[in-house]
Amino acid sequence: MESDLDYTRLLAAADPGSLEATISILLDELPNQWKRAYLGMTPHETNLCVVTHKTFRYIYDDYGTLEVSGKVPYNPVFEARLVAALGRSTPQRSHRDDGRLKGWVGPTEAHFGRQSDKGHFIAHSIGGAVDQCELNVFVQRRDLNRGWSVAGKRFRSMEKYCSSNPGTFCFSRPIYSFADGSSKPVAVEFGVLKADGELWVEVFDNQ
Repeated sequence: MESDLDYTRLLAAADPGSLEATISILLDELPNQWKRAYLGMTPHETNLCVVTHKTFRYIYDDYGTLEVSGKVPYNPVFEARLVAALGRSTPQRSHRDDGRLKGWVGPTEAHFGRQSDKGHFIAHSIGGAVDQCELNVFVQRRDLNRGWSVAGKRFRSMEKYCSSNPGTFCFSRPIYSFADGSSKPVAVEFGVLKADGELWVEVFDNQ
């Protein structure tokens, strides 16, 4: 799958000799592009906010607060969901918070089926978490999450690059179906800015 955004054009404005300058441009420009793209794939009013956890920023549509406040009527289909996450990889010293992950929603297979896992938009191995950052969790294809498929192996190789190179700028962006409104993305876009200045972006099918 190909990205719906033109990252090459964005990088053209960066100084090829300065990785930090490129990162600065991406930090400034990517959220605006992602927000516009998200609004185009969302059939309801939005409540966008930014949550910072460790070295990552999470752009989040807190739709549930609109329902609780009475600004919009309750809809069983529409869910609060992530717009995108971006930051720098930071390998973790602590163990994964699997207990909190297991408690999210309930038993995975009972709720989502045998083909699904509870995945992380930003992996624990590069600085992501679940505890105090539940917005980082989503329903992910099991073969993708575990690296079983060809696409899954590419996905895991990108995460491995980030964990092997601390401080790597990377991002994760879910892509949703306009007709759905749920928090399960139909695809996930993952991007890594490599040390040579190349922006490595892949889009992974999550259906």
